[in-house]
This record gives sequence, structure tokens and C-alpha cells, in this order.
Amino acid sequence: IHPKNKQDVGKRLALWAMHDVYKTLKSNWSPPVYDSHKIDGNKVILTFKNVDGKLTTRNDKPLGEFSICGSDKKWVWAKATITGSNTIEVHADEIAQPLAVRYAWQDNPEAANLTDASGLPTSCFKTDDWAYGK
Repeated sequence: IHPKNKQDVGKRLALWAMHDVYKTLKSNWSPPVYDSHKIDGNKVILTFKNVDGKLTTRNDKPLGEFSICGSDKKWVWAKATITGSNTIEVHADEIAQPLAVRYAWQDNPEAANLTDASGLPTSCFKTDDWAYGK
């Protein structure tokens, strides 16, 4: 693991060890985790599990690092909005019929800011099952 932000990785691994290995942590130690999605017209609705309280951003800025594509598999940056305690709506004006969404899908995604009350950053994810690099 070679992210620039090693502090968050270290915190996440320490909480995991305290919960799963040492059994000393009883609370939710996990950040929000992508669970499922559905396509609704020109939008993709993402649902998350392990949400502590509600989804939020780490820096009070708009959500960053979301990309979306249509059937041509050409990725564009997307607008993402928190629409519920565990849901996010993703869309881009250029994509009329979205097919897939990715979050923080690059090396050191510095604008990735999705979190919850735990303050732990959400890990990168993709809604597609295409081979890496596609």
C-alpha cells in the first residue's frame, strides 16, 4: 500500500485489528462501503452499508472523484449528490444512459472526500465487473 495519505490507512487498519483480532472494539470500525446501485434514467443511485449516522464529506466540499460512463465505456467526471442517509445520486450531462460508476478509481485520489460520522474515508469502488483498465 503506497497512498500519500498513510494516516487514514493506518487508522483503518488499527481499528480493524482492534475489532477483529483483539476483540477490544465493539463499535462499527468500518467506513461506508458500496453496497448496490440502480440506474434511474440518466442517473445512477448508489446505496452504501456500514454507514455511521449519515453520509457526508470530509471537507464540506461537493463530492469528488466520481466518474460515470455509458455503453461506449468512455469515462467522464460526474456530479454526485448525497440524497439520503446512505444514498448518492450520480450523473453527468454528457451521459444520457449511464452504465457504470467508479469512485476514487486512480492512484492517490486527492479529491475523494466521502465519509460518515466515523470520519473514515470510503474505499475506492466500481459498479462494473469489467477487467482492470477497461
